[in-house]
This record gives sequence, C-alpha cells and structure tokens, in this order.
Amino acid sequence: MGRVTERRKVIRVRDGAVSARPDTLVAEEPLEIRLNGKPLAITMRTPGDDFALAAGFLVSEGVLTEQADLQNIVYCAGATVDGSNTYNVVDVRTTPGVRIPDITLERNVYTTSSCGLCGKASLDAVRTTARWPIADTPPVRVTPELLADLPDRLRASQRVFDRTGGLHAAALFTEDGELVDVREDVGRHNAVDKLVGRALQNGDLPLSRSVLLVSGRASFELAQKAVMAGIPVLAAVSAPSSLAVDLAAETGLTLVGFLRGSSMNVYAGEDRVALRAAAAQG
Repeated sequence: MGRVTERRKVIRVRDGAVSARPDTLVAEEPLEIRLNGKPLAITMRTPGDDFALAAGFLVSEGVLTEQADLQNIVYCAGATVDGSNTYNVVDVRTTPGVRIPDITLERNVYTTSSCGLCGKASLDAVRTTARWPIADTPPVRVTPELLADLPDRLRASQRVFDRTGGLHAAALFTEDGELVDVREDVGRHNAVDKLVGRALQNGDLPLSRSVLLVSGRASFELAQKAVMAGIPVLAAVSAPSSLAVDLAAETGLTLVGFLRGSSMNVYAGEDRVALRAAAAQG
C-alpha cells in the first residue's frame, strides 16, 4: 500500500554551500473511486484514509447522506493487468434502494489534488440541494477569541507536515473549541472529504454543531462540502473566493477568512460570530 511520505535525493544549497542529502516528500498517488462497480472519479491524493475520502466525496456529491446509505467500501483486487492490487482503486457500494443522482452517472471526473471541481460541466451542477439546510440548524455562536485559537491547534496536530512541509490540513472542532478530528492530504478538498467521510462512517452527520478549519484558502468546493455535511461555520487561514462567499451567503454558511492571530475577516453569516457591536458598524 502506498505510504504517506517518500524519500528522494535533493541537492541542498545553503549560504553558498552545496550538499546532497535525502529529503522527505509527501506522497501523491491517484485514487480511482468506483460507485457500485462503475468508474466515477479519479483524484490525486496522499494515500491513507482512502475509504473515508471516497465516502466524503460522495457526501459532497449528494449520493450518501447517512451511515445507512453506505453498504461497504473495498479496495479492488486485480486493479492492474497482472491482477495485483495497487490499493489505488476503491469501490463504494450503496445500500439497495439508495437513489443515485444522475449527475454521478453521467460523467467520469478527473480531479487534481488542488481542485475538486475539475470536470464539472457547469457551476449549476455543483449547487446540489443540501440534505440539512444550514439556515435551519440550531443556533451556533463562536467568539473571535475561540476562532483565533484554532489555527495554532491545527498546526500542532499536523504530524506529517512537520516532516514534509507539503500537506494541507482540515480540522473539525466543536462550537466550544474542542478538537474532534484532523486529516492531512496533498489536496485541500481531500482533507475535508476524509473528515466528512469519517463522520459519515461513524454516523455523525450532520455536523451541525461543528466548526471546520482549513489550512489554506476557502474555495467554492470547500464551502460546498461544508454545506453538504451540514457544517455551519467554515474558517480558513487564507482568502476565500468570490464564489465561496456567494455560496455562503445563499446557504447561511458562516465564512471566515484570513484567520491569523487575532485578525480575521467575516464574509458571511456574521450572526454566528459574537462580534462587539462597535466593530460591526461601518
């Protein structure tokens, strides 16, 4: 099975001195996701938590909505011509009777590790109706102080990043700031899928009392994944995209960007952030 990290020779230049040494790199390998035996998508990912990744991807596609929808997930034996198992192909079997949206059967998607939406025919195709509308969830309130503390706690939990410097991370926190789960991957969207997939496998969806923190920017795809999992608050250490802000405003998602130290921008859903009245003026 593929490893999370690999070693490669590197020529290191430091202050004019040149040396050769091995370096630790994050592994990146393709994962083909099959749905009920039919090829569906290929994503570039860091090996590990592959079943959770596949399950989370199908949550964002609107295929899986609860633990009972999932019958099983297996690695496909004989994935190569010689019949060996590369552990790079998984087959997700849904429970008989689960309705499969047409969108998942009409396309074969290749997604890079940086863009979970590559191959989508149009923006409308990914505006899937959420099973758990965020606007209808019980009220969640977080303070700026609580949010400001989350990036350091995420960084402290990134074990593989310390060795490679080349991984994105996503973390789930409770509304009280308790760390629930952390996943790392070469792709932002994969890290989130692994979190959501694990929650589905554990029967924890919807994540209606959770805060999702991502280590990079907040793209439309990540906002969509949060909405599909019923997550009311999405925070990112970097910038959101305009479409992410639009989607957050449409769905009631609280979207926080540039979360660095005590500074942050709240782009949508500010009612869930306990801001001082004076700060909200202007």
